[in-house]
Amino acid sequence: MVRYFENETGELVPDALSGFARAHADLVAYDPSDGFFTARHSSPARRVGLLSGGGSGHEPLHVGYVGAGMLDGACPGRVFASPHNRQIFRASRAVAGPEGVLHIVKNYTGDRINFGIAAERLADAGIACARVLVDDDLASDSEEISAGRRGTGAAMLVEKVLGGAADTGMGLEGLTELGAALAGRCRTLAAASAAHHSPATGEPAFGLPPGDLEYGVGIHGERADRTRRQGSVGPLVEDMADALLDALRPGPDEPVVALVNGLGSVTSLELYGIFGELGRVLDARHVRLARHLVGDYVTALDMRGFSLTLMVADRDTLGFYDAPVRTPALRW
Repeated sequence: MVRYFENETGELVPDALSGFARAHADLVAYDPSDGFFTARHSSPARRVGLLSGGGSGHEPLHVGYVGAGMLDGACPGRVFASPHNRQIFRASRAVAGPEGVLHIVKNYTGDRINFGIAAERLADAGIACARVLVDDDLASDSEEISAGRRGTGAAMLVEKVLGGAADTGMGLEGLTELGAALAGRCRTLAAASAAHHSPATGEPAFGLPPGDLEYGVGIHGERADRTRRQGSVGPLVEDMADALLDALRPGPDEPVVALVNGLGSVTSLELYGIFGELGRVLDARHVRLARHLVGDYVTALDMRGFSLTLMVADRDTLGFYDAPVRTPALRW
């Protein structure tokens, strides 16, 4: 059993949000009554506000990416739970630009429903709204899963590229088309040797025999369709990278952006070793690694695992990715 450092059961998220707002008061503003964050600084060239959100427990996603060059706002829900449509509606009104607001939504039923209701309310209020659906999880790419692929690590890459594009003054239609194209060029695969622990009970979401991995685990602790022996990390990363490349099939002149992402309890020491193995696989497959990030960017509480995300890029994508950004969790 694991006990989280908190005051009382149920207070972990509101206390954390209050602390986050104070820690980054120079970058974000927090509306505690409606439960959303907005950026204090944004490019005056922006015509469209960018808004995302989702359950807490994935920090720094999404609130950590609110700021200049990225999101204009984010709506955090409770642990692994969608934000309420009221939060999303009010946050959308707060960040909407002259051409409206773009919702960047991970493909989960609760998120889709609540962002959808908020979009209907925005239409009634005369505020233009569109959606980009991020559905990058290769492990849930099956005709037997009616909801489709889950949204996972690619969310932050999509948010970054769209932030760079929005700063050029790109309109709502252009951003929506770009976002859909980006989502189609991203795939993610995750593996974990131990589940996260519930803040409410302290119990793990699932159990594994020693030496086994969940191969294709979800960021809410969804079980994979199979387990495998952990073994050496090189063959594991090679299998994961090959699966991603088989799904994306980048052309000879198409580089990739890679995200090696910790799910909560994997050390930086391990993540850099994983990145080294990924680089060797890409070199052997003659795939150019144009950009990369290594660290905890989309977590799952304290899950002992990692995910690999590849995004096939072109010159415009890399230009938007390289554009300046200043948020609590991402800056250059």
